[in-house]
Amino acid sequence: MTVIEARHVCKQYRRPRVRATSVKEAVLALLRGRRGYDEFWALNDVTFGVERGEAIGLVGPNGSGKSTMLGVLARVLKATSGTVAVRGRVCPLLELGTGFHPDLSGRENVFLNASLLGLSHRETAARYDSIVDFAEISEFMAAPVKTYSTGMVIRLGFSVAVHMEPDILLIDEVLGVGDEHFRHKSFNRLLQFKAEGKTLFVVSHDLDSVKALCERAIWLDRGRIIKDESAADVIAKYRLAVEAWERSLAEAKARNAPAL
Repeated sequence: MTVIEARHVCKQYRRPRVRATSVKEAVLALLRGRRGYDEFWALNDVTFGVERGEAIGLVGPNGSGKSTMLGVLARVLKATSGTVAVRGRVCPLLELGTGFHPDLSGRENVFLNASLLGLSHRETAARYDSIVDFAEISEFMAAPVKTYSTGMVIRLGFSVAVHMEPDILLIDEVLGVGDEHFRHKSFNRLLQFKAEGKTLFVVSHDLDSVKALCERAIWLDRGRIIKDESAADVIAKYRLAVEAWERSLAEAKARNAPAL
């Protein structure tokens, strides 16, 4: 069964040519004919499907449209054109700790964050002990989140997200969360999701983790799909392309270097 279906998805942003810092500057720019926008296509005719139980990695350089694609799937962003269908309960791990209130305690934030992800108070209460045990910060749950370290916030945010029992996990650059112990624990939790037949859609620059977790990968560049094949093949070809680009950049620098 297809649980994610993206067809000819495009996402356009507009960048102002003149950045006015006041109303006066904006009016003068408009009168002089300098006001306008450049079109930037973060996604350009992206089409793919994901079957239930698949683990797919999305790779590519910075600015290639990976996080934009995840935002569209999570309904955080709206596509300019094209269609997206997502079937089943979705849990986006886009930015851990988003939705936490710094003045509320860890316990209060668990219930707040879980409600934002679609759980009722009763459902959260049933999972609360497991969430705290996984995060390993039980002694701090009565303290305000503003007193937490970044690592503690990450632990709690990840723990809340993975206890939502989703059908589909959308993961954006969170494979390396926390310290070494928690990274290992988090990765094993994702492997457990995979074993349970959940669908994983992973955006990451950690190519080794993508290769270990995913059977298939999509390579995006400048908003377009370059390759959609097995994870091992896509990552090998992507690495070769990166190496070639780095060599060409080094050669260009060498040519332009001043003579000694």
